[in-house]
Amino acid sequence: MSQALTDLHPLVQEYLHELHVLRQLSPHTLKAYRMDLSELQAFASEDSVELLRVTNAHVRRWAGRLHSKGKSSRTIARALSAWRGWYDWLTEKDARRDAQAGRATANLVANPVDDVKAPKRLKSLPKALSVEQALSLVNQAVKEAEAKPDLETVRDAAIIDLLYSSGLRLSELLGIDVMQSKDRQHESAGWLDWDAAEVTVLGKGGKRRSVPVGAPAMQSLRVWRDVREEATLSGQSQLSAALFISATGARLSPRTVQARLRTLAMRAGLPTHVHPHMMRHSFASHVLQSSQDLRAVQEMLGHASIASTQIYTSLDFQHLAQAYDKAHPRAKAVKG
Repeated sequence: MSQALTDLHPLVQEYLHELHVLRQLSPHTLKAYRMDLSELQAFASEDSVELLRVTNAHVRRWAGRLHSKGKSSRTIARALSAWRGWYDWLTEKDARRDAQAGRATANLVANPVDDVKAPKRLKSLPKALSVEQALSLVNQAVKEAEAKPDLETVRDAAIIDLLYSSGLRLSELLGIDVMQSKDRQHESAGWLDWDAAEVTVLGKGGKRRSVPVGAPAMQSLRVWRDVREEATLSGQSQLSAALFISATGARLSPRTVQARLRTLAMRAGLPTHVHPHMMRHSFASHVLQSSQDLRAVQEMLGHASIASTQIYTSLDFQHLAQAYDKAHPRAKAVKG
């Protein structure tokens, strides 16, 4: 719908000239204004409405057309802002009755774009692995740990197993100690109850919660505990309260976990960049698919509001839609 500057309404041309000369907007911004105001003029022409007689109802209809054409909320908001700015300029122009004689005036009573808002931006869904991808990643980590049972490989398998088993944030995972302790030197932020198969962590807002750990993850953690103790006793690593330690015995850093997970996912052949929070999203999505218990997932994730957890219902719906498309005879495309 773009138009040359000479095709634009004289008042639109005047406004753009003022933006360029007086406000000194950048060429990129001016181009966006010109495009949006050209679109406004084209809509008015299509509906046989004079630009200076546009009403609020017209603007709402045209915003709806932009939406139906697949324009994003951001694009529609930008267009409405440009239209609103022009009509504001026109009303101010009407207020200055000392303009040159014979100059066109809009005679607008109110800005027709007032109170018109772009549709709300859809929240982007969190990226989660499929069940098959998550299991492939965990199995790859466990297989490597069995083939090469050194400190880093066994530790990585335990970390990935725990992330997927309990949906922990990375900061929560790295705050876990081998066992709970509280003295003058140190107070545990989190710890494992090895007998109850439960992990307690310190989440957002300083809130503690306990989350169950699955049997396979507990097995990976016990193997890691043995390797960790052996390294500590042999002097390979320093004595540390942290459950997950580096080769030097220091509490593991977030960057190390991120890097190790990324390279492991590549070895597992996953076609996407995998990060620790994706394991949390995968945990939530997969538990919800199986249980349909939103409150339980909220509790395990440590969300203060159920609204934060409800986004995973969209992921669940996507999963069901994909399953339907693959399995239902009537969902398959008809061959021409």
